[in-house]
Amino acid sequence: MSVRVLISDKMDPRAAAIFRERGIVVDEKPGLSPDELRTIIGDYDGLAIRSATKVTAKLLDAAERLKVVGRAGIGVDNVDLPAATARGVVVMNTPFGNSITTAEHAIALMFALARQLPEADASTQAGKWEKNRFMGVELTAKTLGLIGAGNIGSIVASRALGLRMKVIAFDPFLTAERALELGVEKVELDELLARADFITLHTPLTDQTRGILSRENLARTKRGVRIINCARGGLIDEAALKEAMDRGHVAGAALDVFETEPATDSPLFGTPGFISTPHLGASTSEAQVNVAIQVAEQMSDFLLLGGVTNAINMPSLSAEEAPRLKPYMALAEKLGRLVGQVLGEGVRSVAVEVEGAAAELNQKPITGAVLAGLMGTYSQTVNMVNAPFLAKERGLDVREVRHEREGDYHTLVRVTAGTGAGEQAVAGTLFGNRAPRLVEIFGVAVEAELAGDMLYIVNDDRPGFIGRLGSTLGDASINIATFNLGRRAAGGEAVALVAVDSPVPAPVLAELHALPGVREVVPLGFA
Repeated sequence: MSVRVLISDKMDPRAAAIFRERGIVVDEKPGLSPDELRTIIGDYDGLAIRSATKVTAKLLDAAERLKVVGRAGIGVDNVDLPAATARGVVVMNTPFGNSITTAEHAIALMFALARQLPEADASTQAGKWEKNRFMGVELTAKTLGLIGAGNIGSIVASRALGLRMKVIAFDPFLTAERALELGVEKVELDELLARADFITLHTPLTDQTRGILSRENLARTKRGVRIINCARGGLIDEAALKEAMDRGHVAGAALDVFETEPATDSPLFGTPGFISTPHLGASTSEAQVNVAIQVAEQMSDFLLLGGVTNAINMPSLSAEEAPRLKPYMALAEKLGRLVGQVLGEGVRSVAVEVEGAAAELNQKPITGAVLAGLMGTYSQTVNMVNAPFLAKERGLDVREVRHEREGDYHTLVRVTAGTGAGEQAVAGTLFGNRAPRLVEIFGVAVEAELAGDMLYIVNDDRPGFIGRLGSTLGDASINIATFNLGRRAAGGEAVALVAVDSPVPAPVLAELHALPGVREVVPLGFA
């Protein structure tokens, strides 16, 4: 049976040409209704989309042959990832194809804000000549604050430095070395808000970044600041931004993305100093060609050769390796996520060590899983394929170490994170060669399953702590599922990993932190 691909959104014709050159039957049918698409999807092995097609659970139920969905672009909000994973459908994107285009759009909006170009154009074309009304500002010598210094943010930084701006950046994974390489100053968010004349956002929308420019943070910005967002809607509290502009605290704002799209209505519309564009960040001829070519090549490699590139929900694996490696990757991802959630932005280097049975395997997928867990703390688009590239981009030193010896466990994966305070390590093993278990956390022996909602607590080893902890959670109607303890020495520092049946609200976390002897409380979440 021939391999067949459907292109259901308007896409550069070079994508179809690549499929055909490689012997894949391709149909181009943009503009189908959901019912029409559902009627024919069962005939295809691959589906190439952009943003218009909605890959829902209902559509996937009808896609009996579908093996891969390829998104020409970075965002996969229009794909039901859990449903696709459950159906065994690989979802790929092209995360780097439109980086330059999006960065240039941010720079264009910065110029437009600085010189009030849209308003001046409308006024002039209306027959007015209001030369004295539109007094702009220069970009030269101004401070640009980047929230996010990854692929797109680093390009914006390069362009801004060429304009003789001073660039400061807040990014949890930006190392001092990478900042030096980019020519930017790494700062904390509060300092960026206080110093920046212009702020641009270049971060994905996650639980950590949602509303990062909240009402409170907008109040901390420098008076007269101008704000540009070409990243994701939801990063800015739009109602609060409107209020800040109305009272003159924010001099101007330019949004290419909105919390609700299509943005047919917004509190910001009509506000003096506000510029909007309809999600044009990736809308250049070059970007459309790049992402179309990339998605066709990636999908062809997967359908014909089994190669996996830029997959959101699948590691890079061969069919022979998969059965043995998958439990190790599950363990590695949990260890990386644990390190990311506890140490956060302090991580500067990562060493992944394997010993015993693990040392006999292909270590690359294990390392990729660690990095995916670590980087996934801050980004929803990270996977085992692109995580190593993102880590390298941010200057993280990643090392792999293989030990032939067998220690206390028949197989072991250890993740050591280098921080400004020294090295911190976690380690895990497999029970029955399939069940991931934590066996060490930061030098303390603790055996625990990493799953669901948990608490990491560091406390003084004193009588009564467990009772007080249980009472605090009980009073908040939070049920303890499992309780795992370890300590360095009697009466010294102790560690508790507590699995709970529901997330712990911030006020309860504050109560736990206030308990006598508690040094640290970190909420954890594992899939």
